[in-house]
Amino acid sequence: MKNYKNSFDRRVLDIVSQIPQGKVTTYGLIARKAGMPSGARMVGWILNRQKFNPRLPAHRVVNRHGELTGKMHFETPNLMENLLQSEGIPVENGKIKNFENYLWKP
Repeated sequence: MKNYKNSFDRRVLDIVSQIPQGKVTTYGLIARKAGMPSGARMVGWILNRQKFNPRLPAHRVVNRHGELTGKMHFETPNLMENLLQSEGIPVENGKIKNFENYLWKP
């Protein structure tokens, strides 16, 4: 991961790195935990700057409805969905089925 001087960036990356396998969380929950409740969009920008970093489970971050809104930032259009499904998280039509069952609240 890139070394960021911005403490919000560092907190976001630290929280994302803690998301357990088989769970997902939202941009908003990460922003709130990192100390900026209105910073959900910033969380997305921070993750996008990382590009595809296999050490950072950015595929486990979705919007508040369980939709894979960040999928276009992965190497291929289906990579995010494939990674989630490989962890046992069911995805249908770009959305996590039974979203609440897989939600991790940092």
